[in-house]
Amino acid sequence: MKLRILASLLTLTGLNAFGQPGLRNTPRLPEGTKALRDVACFANGHERQILDLLIPSGAINPLPLIIWVHGGGWQSGSKEQCQAFPYLQKGYAAASINYRLSQHAIFPAQIQYCKAAVRWLRAYAKEYNLDPNRFAVWGTSAGGHLLGTTGDVKTFDVGENLGFSSRVQAVVDFFGPADFTQMAKYSLPNSRINHDAPEAKLIAGAVPENQEEVAAANPSTCVAKNNPPFLIMHGNKDNLVPYQQSEMLRDALQKAGVPVTLKIGEGAGHGFGGRDIDREGSGFLERRLKSPARPSGK
Repeated sequence: MKLRILASLLTLTGLNAFGQPGLRNTPRLPEGTKALRDVACFANGHERQILDLLIPSGAINPLPLIIWVHGGGWQSGSKEQCQAFPYLQKGYAAASINYRLSQHAIFPAQIQYCKAAVRWLRAYAKEYNLDPNRFAVWGTSAGGHLLGTTGDVKTFDVGENLGFSSRVQAVVDFFGPADFTQMAKYSLPNSRINHDAPEAKLIAGAVPENQEEVAAANPSTCVAKNNPPFLIMHGNKDNLVPYQQSEMLRDALQKAGVPVTLKIGEGAGHGFGGRDIDREGSGFLERRLKSPARPSGK
């Protein structure tokens, strides 16, 4: 299904390796927003194992939460590049996660921390007026690769709050990789088969030579019928993560019976080139997080 993405919500500029959009102007937080910065939710953890939690003022009932996971090829990027800020004015709280990059630790360190962050947020939901049954994760590029299909994959569960679920109730995946073995098929092969490719640095080895590690790191490997609903968006001129990656993930989710919508941006590159992606994401989150709650498990 194809979509022509219009106008501009956030002004984006530049891309880091493998695609983290940079913000020219970070939106100002609404007055009264409670901002918890650099929260450590991993005991004795790495300096990047932190998150920001932003809670708008005036809410009486527990708030749905958008959990932002930045991109950057697992090599760069920061929680400060959170694009969920505008949703604070729409009745959501927002959390933005940092995680160890591939130069700090190889996979599955990244997914382990993201899952630990979700568990921490759920464990402290009552304290911060969050609804633990209305969590969504939203990631771009490498951030779109993390979380989503691994809520019930216990092999990735390490750290604290293990009695709480790391499942989410909705996923917004912007141009994230889905199957490393197919990256070279739709992009420049030489950039995908050597040890310098971002995905090779993530698993500490060239993809063709490390099939077991690749299988563990592919989101499509973990697709199951109880995965949350997905909204996937991808530009058909993306020269970093081929849009066919999102088609593969859509097909796997559909085969498992998971609700999924894929929107292909006509003429859009990696990062959508500063085009408006708010309408689709906003409508999806409204339907999935502001309808009757679905139990999270705890």
